[in-house]
Amino acid sequence: MSNEDKSKQISFAAALIPVFVLLTAGALSVFIWKVGMLIPLLSGTAAAAFVGAYYGKSWNELENGLKKGVSQALQPVFILIIVGSIIGTWILSGIIPSLIYYGLKIINPSIFLPLAALITAVVSTSTGTSFTSIATVGIALMAVGNGMGFPAAISAAAVISGAFFGDKISPLSDTTNIAPAIAECDLFEHIEHMFWDTIPAFLISLVLYYFLGINQMASNSSGINEINSLINGLETIFNISPVLLLVPVLTIILAVKKIPAIPALISVSFIGGLFALVFQGSTIKEVFSAFSFGYRGSTGQQMLDSLLNRGGISSMGGTIILLIIATALGGIMREVGILDAILNKFISLIKNEKQLGLTAIISTFLIGFSTGAQILAIIIPASLFKESYNKFGLHTKNLSRTVEAAGTVGITLVPWSVPAIFAANMLGAEATAFIPYLFFPILVILINIIYSITGFSIARADKKTDADLERSTMIG
Repeated sequence: MSNEDKSKQISFAAALIPVFVLLTAGALSVFIWKVGMLIPLLSGTAAAAFVGAYYGKSWNELENGLKKGVSQALQPVFILIIVGSIIGTWILSGIIPSLIYYGLKIINPSIFLPLAALITAVVSTSTGTSFTSIATVGIALMAVGNGMGFPAAISAAAVISGAFFGDKISPLSDTTNIAPAIAECDLFEHIEHMFWDTIPAFLISLVLYYFLGINQMASNSSGINEINSLINGLETIFNISPVLLLVPVLTIILAVKKIPAIPALISVSFIGGLFALVFQGSTIKEVFSAFSFGYRGSTGQQMLDSLLNRGGISSMGGTIILLIIATALGGIMREVGILDAILNKFISLIKNEKQLGLTAIISTFLIGFSTGAQILAIIIPASLFKESYNKFGLHTKNLSRTVEAAGTVGITLVPWSVPAIFAANMLGAEATAFIPYLFFPILVILINIIYSITGFSIARADKKTDADLERSTMIG
């Protein structure tokens, strides 16, 4: 028997071994040992390699899978590097401090949480990236929330919910483009179909955040003093100016103009450095230091220092390593055929449309749960379930909506996923602490489950009439 033939016979039980190793090590690491996800991801990768070797995969084939997986991380890695520099220069220049300052001056504590979600939703929808909105306005909103007495986990959840609303719905988002491309449906049909789950989930989330905020303010009596203290600290250290707010506006304009992400982000990073020279009187050395190592200063307030002393390219090292290992794991699992074996088993059990929708949701979330990688949680199920949707006469925009719900957004509910760990590092809140308050991702998945069970909003495939067939024949 050739290696090629043997490698096709991976059993469902064998395919579950790396998943079991990953989840067991992940649960122990996150909830008991609290040592992060690097070891669990490496353990899952090693287990996948052993399974592949047992089923006849050569080391060259396994290594090729690793390389293919990591190659998918290259653009996100460059974006993370640039985002690190943006955070450093935007803090040094006073851009983020100005956002915090005016936020503290203007935002009413009673509507802070829904407004935090709404602001990050607008920025994320405009820019097409959740990571950038979390790392810029998200950090500023965390400082505002802390000043108003909100727990970091709750403020972070509101910010993340808004950020991933935009990541899901924006036509500029990479995931919003990838999902319909793999499922083979039109981009704007896909976005329009997502209104059925995205809009209700977000509106309900805003209501829930409003009542949660009211409850939090009722139990907090020191908010006004903390706000005044933060405002005074910012005025002492930085030259606050509304002109500095033009840079975030420029960032949104560049995104709307469809300027490619990397040159656009590099531009606003350098503008941040220039503004630091002009508005804060920083030296060239301080600007370059902010690029490389982030902002380092002292306001005399521990809370403000903990929020502002961050950023720089070096600060992204941990997240980049995690991203590389997660995509390497996904790559070797694809090469070995582990993910295909699991999903094909699920697909073989599908008997009707209701089971198809539920299975697609569960499978997408399982891949996100196993790999922690957003892109893999979209590409793999969209590829494998496409034929099943066609078989049952369902429009593939149902599939693209499903993988966006569980893959783009639902993955934030996985503590060891790249988006959850990135948000935790940027916002200063543990993933396990903010996940229970991620109303938007939870609701998006629940709504899709309801739609799958009831059939509501599930679109049938377009059927061509005799006239359409005759017209297409004439054109051909």
